[in-house]
Amino acid sequence: MFDFLKKKKTLPTFAPLVTDMHCHLLPLVDDGSKSLEESLEVMVAMKECGFEEIRLTPHFNYPRFPNKADDIKQRYTNFCNEVEANKGNRQIPRMTSVSGEFQVGDGFVEYLEAGDLLTYKFTDPSQCSEKGLLLIEFSLHQKRMGLDEMVFRLQMEGYDVILAHPERYPYYDAHSDTLERFKEQGVYFQANILSLDGFYGEAAQKKAYEFIENGWVEFLGTDMHNVMYAQALRHASANKKIIKLLENTEFLNSKLAVGV
Repeated sequence: MFDFLKKKKTLPTFAPLVTDMHCHLLPLVDDGSKSLEESLEVMVAMKECGFEEIRLTPHFNYPRFPNKADDIKQRYTNFCNEVEANKGNRQIPRMTSVSGEFQVGDGFVEYLEAGDLLTYKFTDPSQCSEKGLLLIEFSLHQKRMGLDEMVFRLQMEGYDVILAHPERYPYYDAHSDTLERFKEQGVYFQANILSLDGFYGEAAQKKAYEFIENGWVEFLGTDMHNVMYAQALRHASANKKIIKLLENTEFLNSKLAVGV
């Protein structure tokens, strides 16, 4: 009785996304988390901000982070066991898979030709290719030759491509012919949540919102690395513009399949 008088429960800011599909919390494999304890501390913050699931995406970036798929999968299995044994009563998101963030640069062709690529899939298999969705990134400093051709090759070889944080590449803007062509080819874009809060500067923030307004962004990710990023995520969770965006925009994070 009088249910209409009850105050509606406010969900944490990022609850509509359900899943964070881009983070670097597998310890000691890249420039992300440096320890189990740091990962646990970060995951507590992610849970508080509304994430129920996370998918780990360590860098595959030769020669800086020359990771191999089999090694990463074994490390992930070990990490899941360590988390379960050490989390205590801390509330953290579920870890549902490990894939990777592959930089299109030196060594990438070797990963491709060896089939050493870890991917996602959608819950509905008809929505993605058999080889799945591959998260790629470009250089954050200068544009390499042949990026367009490599993206097209990936698609021809049966991968669906997700381009990580296009707002962070200084050589692309909201009127980029290249990015528009990628969208016409069916490339998905993933913007960083922290970009929306100005963490990477005003230029990246402006472009992130413009890309979303263009209808170009299908995924949001934290790109979480460490405790400093967790503090920034908490700050972003109070950003009214981000809250409104999530109330009015549907992203595909929650459509990704578990354990792929």
